[in-house]
Amino acid sequence: MNYKIVRLNTAAKSEITSSVLIIYTGGTLGMAYDDSGSLVPFNFGQILDKIPTLTSMNAAITVISFPEPIDSSNVNMQHWADMAYIIYENYDSYDGFVVLHGTDTMAYSASMLSYMLKGLSKPVIFTGAQLPISAMRSDARENLMTSLEIATAKANGKPIVPEVCIFFNHMLLRGNRSKKVQSVHFDAFESENYPPLAESGIVIDYNYAAIKPFEEGRKLKYFNRLDNRVMILKLFPGITEKLMDSCFATDGLKGVVLETYGSGNSPSEPWFIASLERAVKQGLIILNVSQCNGGRVIQGRYETSKDLKRIGVLSGGDITTEAAVTKLMFLLANEPSDHDIRRKLITPIAGEMSLTAQS
Repeated sequence: MNYKIVRLNTAAKSEITSSVLIIYTGGTLGMAYDDSGSLVPFNFGQILDKIPTLTSMNAAITVISFPEPIDSSNVNMQHWADMAYIIYENYDSYDGFVVLHGTDTMAYSASMLSYMLKGLSKPVIFTGAQLPISAMRSDARENLMTSLEIATAKANGKPIVPEVCIFFNHMLLRGNRSKKVQSVHFDAFESENYPPLAESGIVIDYNYAAIKPFEEGRKLKYFNRLDNRVMILKLFPGITEKLMDSCFATDGLKGVVLETYGSGNSPSEPWFIASLERAVKQGLIILNVSQCNGGRVIQGRYETSKDLKRIGVLSGGDITTEAAVTKLMFLLANEPSDHDIRRKLITPIAGEMSLTAQS
């Protein structure tokens, strides 16, 4: 890709104490109103005009923009590979990274990059905005400024937050624990099953106990193979055997994230269990996650979920749907056997779930 690169002169060279790379993929934060009142991609070469306080950061800031900004609804596997590769290629040159991304699929992208960048020991902060940077009440300035501060923050010479995160509306969340829950308010993201990593007010209050510990000497590995032969099937009252069988018979399908009720419950009708059992016996990997925001699957807790465990449906524990489907895509492409895929699906590989789920 022919990336657009802008280096911002935010401080005198003698005053620079850190460096950060901004990766602009698209989204509302990077938009501005033109003379006709239409939203158009913002020229980051003029960002100091919009956010003059950037000059107080004493940081060397570089912006790499995708050739064409993408609406996050159009994000695909190639975009994930591009984001991860930019970080991998520039890893040794910067203290931290900020990814500007549309909010609709930000949790998917943050989850996927947490798997693709194994051995990460620097901050990768996803952020965006609900209003464009040129709007009077825009949340873009606060989100961007605080993300940059977190991306360069160190304690005893080591990065404070060496993992993939989402920063939005004063809250820093683990990326693969996050979910978009609002489209009309500034608090767009929540992390119901994992505590915030930090909260920004007059100062940034870090929750050190929740942050992934810094691991000295880890070498970053970049994985670019992904497999999208997966689907999400959300249960609802009235779902039919014909619909389920049709979904499971999709040509080339390898894995299904099954969104069940509550703590992993599902219909107990014989046809329903039989449909799932046929799919499992044919080699389909089925991962059970809760439809609830903050839900946790405990297969066998109620009678309605005992059969799922018996027939080989895997428990996703407290993983989000976004983290589950991206994890399935990642493991299908990078693990040598179904046994390894199944084992790792119920085991945390990047902090995306609590301990090991009950299979």
